[in-house]
Amino acid sequence: MKKILSVVLCLMLLLAFSSASAATTLKLSEVHAEGYPTSLADHEFARLVEEKTEGRIKIDVFTGGTLYGQETEAIEALQLGDLAFARVSASPVASYVPALNAIQMPYLYKSGAHMWEVLNGEIGQKFLADIETSGSGLVGLCYYDAGSRSFYLTKEVHSVADLAGLKIRMQNNEMMVKMVELLGATGVTGIGPNDVYSAISTKIIDGAENNWPTYQNMGDYEAAKYYILDQHTRVPEILLASAAVKASIPAEDWAIIEECAKATQEFEIAAWAAKEKSSEEIVRAAGTTVIELTPEQRAEFEAKMAPLYDQYAKDHMDVIDAIKAIGENY
Repeated sequence: MKKILSVVLCLMLLLAFSSASAATTLKLSEVHAEGYPTSLADHEFARLVEEKTEGRIKIDVFTGGTLYGQETEAIEALQLGDLAFARVSASPVASYVPALNAIQMPYLYKSGAHMWEVLNGEIGQKFLADIETSGSGLVGLCYYDAGSRSFYLTKEVHSVADLAGLKIRMQNNEMMVKMVELLGATGVTGIGPNDVYSAISTKIIDGAENNWPTYQNMGDYEAAKYYILDQHTRVPEILLASAAVKASIPAEDWAIIEECAKATQEFEIAAWAAKEKSSEEIVRAAGTTVIELTPEQRAEFEAKMAPLYDQYAKDHMDVIDAIKAIGENY
């Protein structure tokens, strides 16, 4: 009897060991800090994947740029298969899928609701699929909210002329750099979001552009005290995966990963709305000068950026027209 119990115990230990050793641990890179809406969604994604795969797949989330300080670095790691997942802006992904520029053109959306109808519809879902078929080695899983982007600077700005000669940190995206050049400023790339505050403080740049939460969370509002609420673009975030890593995961588990990613989208949108509200309140309470453009001033900004449509979206005007048509309901 003792011998039977001993054999049974050994088998149980062997099964437990086999189960544990069979678990796959993957890494996810995030440049934003803990508690940020996208970071919260990253952790929720990891939780759901571990739960739904019954522990077969675990995801370690590295926030605050501790794994890769810039999103472009994370993208390169995904392509090499050195990283499994990364939450990045759609902007640098457009370097590999130029058609993505069509959903982030300036002054394209009338509201956040307008943008989400586009992203959740045929247009947005096709672009996610296009990421995987682009041959870039990337896989698009879902979109996250990032609100609207506005300029924040060390000087007061009310017109396009006021931007002349200013150095503004931009995302690593050719179109975004061209956008500020059309406004008479110089676009500066290669500065990660965690380094913007220092770059402004040391006068390497005169400011940057981003949403309320990033402006507040990174402390940039303490260095650049003028927030020009022009809301020039709404650039969604994308949760990316590595095509090489996908190929190494059993199909049934990858289907679960995709399902879990989609499930975190609404989670992140809700977290974003709450954070956006609190960030604006903090920034305004700190005495930051928030400049809201008049319709005439906004029209001047729009007119200056209009050439971007010919340069970067002329091959996708059918998509642009379709997005504008959807906007007629807003």
